Amino acid sequence: MSNGFEAEKSKASAWFRTLRDEIVTAFEALEDRQHSDAPAGRFEVTETKRASDNGADAGGGLMSVMRGGRVFEKVGVNVSTVYGQLGEAAQKSMAARGVPGMDEDPRFWASGISLVAHMQNPHAPAVHMNTRMFWTPHAWWFGGGSDLNPCIEYDEDTAHFHAVQQEYLDPHGDDLYPRLKEWADEYFYIPHRNRPRGVGGIFMDDRCTGDWEADFALTQDIGRAFLPAYVPLVDKRRETVWTDADKDTQLIHRGLYAEYNLVYDRGTKFGLATGHDANAVLMSLPPMAKWV
Repeated sequence: MSNGFEAEKSKASAWFRTLRDEIVTAFEALEDRQHSDAPAGRFEVTETKRASDNGADAGGGLMSVMRGGRVFEKVGVNVSTVYGQLGEAAQKSMAARGVPGMDEDPRFWASGISLVAHMQNPHAPAVHMNTRMFWTPHAWWFGGGSDLNPCIEYDEDTAHFHAVQQEYLDPHGDDLYPRLKEWADEYFYIPHRNRPRGVGGIFMDDRCTGDWEADFALTQDIGRAFLPAYVPLVDKRRETVWTDADKDTQLIHRGLYAEYNLVYDRGTKFGLATGHDANAVLMSLPPMAKWV
């Protein structure tokens, strides 16, 4: 590539931080709306740092985690911007995905936001959202999406979540939402359980049409769709009366999430392989889960 994409990198990194701030504010507002004698949950924010093998700065980010809230049992909203040189295993992985020249110049830059919410009330759905930009001297692309993971399914909640995704994606092409929905159904499938981990959403990877601004605009709209797709569902379900059996169902369902993220998730593998803060990478794991 002919330039370092510095302006584009800066715009993408700033957007992910802006989206993070909007989501943190919205989630703390949900905590304030919940009727409870317990204190409203608040995010604990920790700066993360990454160092290269020789000790040089290699980026970092913010890990924002709320634990034991009124609404959220555990929720993390992380942003990061990391850079440096990919190790041999990561180079091979990039080459296998069709990125040329990684053995000659293994530099990379990556920025993104990653969110996972696990709920107190089993009737309120868990959710995942991630968007990211990746750059090498030879290629760039965007990826990510969001998917809903209820342990107790409501058809109207699933319909709302998908309808909002489609509303935000349709301006980018009538064929885009169906393709990204199908991609999510395939990506978030757990082969060893022969089932999906939730009720789907949207997902894309290696998005590079050659028009950076258009692909960035799509990535932004995937992020913008998240709060209107998800927050109304939490507001609807957060005060639903639940039983011990409902909680048991939730804990068993969380096992699916843990299995998927530890065995199949690309982001988890990439974060651990590139030496990013392990606590930030594994933030997505539920606080409690159950296998029977």
